[in-house]
Amino acid sequence: MAKLLEGKPIAQGLKESLKYQVQCLNIKPVLASIQVGENAGAVSYVKSQRQAAENLGIVYQMYKLADEITKEELVSFIQELNSDTSVHGIIIQMPLPSRIDYKSLSQFILPEKDAEGIHPVNIGKILFGQSKVLPCTPAAVMELLKETGIDLYGKEVVVVGHSEIVGKPLALLLLDKFATVTICHIGTSQAGKLEEHVRQAEVLIVAVGKAGLIKGEWIKDSAVVIDVGINRIGDKIVGDVEFEEAAKRASWITPVPGGVGPLTVVMLMRNVVEAAKL
Repeated sequence: MAKLLEGKPIAQGLKESLKYQVQCLNIKPVLASIQVGENAGAVSYVKSQRQAAENLGIVYQMYKLADEITKEELVSFIQELNSDTSVHGIIIQMPLPSRIDYKSLSQFILPEKDAEGIHPVNIGKILFGQSKVLPCTPAAVMELLKETGIDLYGKEVVVVGHSEIVGKPLALLLLDKFATVTICHIGTSQAGKLEEHVRQAEVLIVAVGKAGLIKGEWIKDSAVVIDVGINRIGDKIVGDVEFEEAAKRASWITPVPGGVGPLTVVMLMRNVVEAAKL
């Protein structure tokens, strides 16, 4: 039976380290958070961000903008924050109104103030192993892998999901550890080859957002399984992997919720502290 790979204890240790780093700075790091309109999901995430920031001594500035704001007005507001020397990090809360493209909007944040680590400049730095500001979810996954003590060198690692904010940057971080990385996506699934690849994985990371996509019986014996997916089924939150069956085969497995989630907010705060240092 797999050991549970929980994010909360790891997050607690990282928070203590960040708290100390903040105390050593001559300034208080400032995170500016932009929310457009009202959204229940965003409200919950903002609350956890504010709480984490305040516990670490980071100033959390919340800016709520009208739902009808234009992209041009939003860009202008971001540029004001870019030029404000007291602000060290900027985050745009999701979701945005459908008329505003998040990908293009996030590029207007200065790379050195990009709290989520998703600006093309910061993603490019990962390619050369130079980035200190990493996308939050991939950084959380790497912390979880570190906790298992697994040596990634030469390991067969399969990443299911190739999004710009999780799968792709995560693959680069894994390559930096000399893992043998396979990325699966909708094309793999439609070609009928997803099961074949998953069965080979010594480390499996799934970030798709489709409940039960990965069957428990596909999991290789003693594999490490990290489930990034969050799906609501009735009143339950479940991942992308069939947990009970997978746990019988894996050596380590993340619970959903309670695995990757508690670490993502801490990674966001780590980015803000790094930005303040810079």
